[in-house]
Amino acid sequence: MGYAQLVIGPAGSGKSTYCSSLYDHCVTTRRRIDIVNLDPAAENFNYPVSMDIRELISLDDAMEELGLGPNGGLIYCMEHLEENLDDWLEEELQNYLDDDYLIFDCPGQIELFTHIPFLKNFVSHLQRRNFSVCAVYLLDSQFVTDVSKYISGCMACLSAMVQLELPHVNILSKMDLVSNKKEVEEYLNPDARFLVSELNQHMAPKFAKLNKALAEVVEEYSMVNFIPLDLRKESSIQYILSTIDSCIQYGEDADVKVRDFDPEDDD
Repeated sequence: MGYAQLVIGPAGSGKSTYCSSLYDHCVTTRRRIDIVNLDPAAENFNYPVSMDIRELISLDDAMEELGLGPNGGLIYCMEHLEENLDDWLEEELQNYLDDDYLIFDCPGQIELFTHIPFLKNFVSHLQRRNFSVCAVYLLDSQFVTDVSKYISGCMACLSAMVQLELPHVNILSKMDLVSNKKEVEEYLNPDARFLVSELNQHMAPKFAKLNKALAEVVEEYSMVNFIPLDLRKESSIQYILSTIDSCIQYGEDADVKVRDFDPEDDD
């Protein structure tokens, strides 16, 4: 069985920085991971790229040849990749062993993981190759300083969870930039009454029923909670990696080494 993280989230949420920090951490701990770039618009990387969609198609080429804009060009690139899963991706995956660990660094266009079926079909292809996949959704911690932005982020996150149907780990990124971490802690495991109270203070009374309904959706889907990520702390990266490993059962099939403490029989 292979293992994979699908790193998704809005543009600017820190996905590539997360991948880079995760790679550095694994180098330090002598653990091997391979990072795959699925963003046809990417230019610079702070980690070695093991597989790169730009070898198949780039956003600049799609925009120039087809006269598309950035969003239309990116969707075309993803559709082109989907058409070549059995060729390009299959050939690339042959370079990896059954127990290899892949990190897929995805584009930040939110429609790719909310309602366009590309990523769902991509995951299905990996699962047919016997990969255990976890979706890792990054949300900028600056988002949760405003409760309305937080609700918006939760809805986008929930949409991705429903669309992909995968084990899911939600991360609040850029915690090193948060000055008052106590304000953020209240949003890690959201409570409906707290959310409704905060929303009603910032919005007109006519939105009270809508606020209550949205807060209840967040609470009833109790899967929507977040783990803070502070890249300055190795312990923070290790905790998130351990959580993801548990979701995809990484290492559970490893042989347990048992030391024999029984004394040897005398001849």
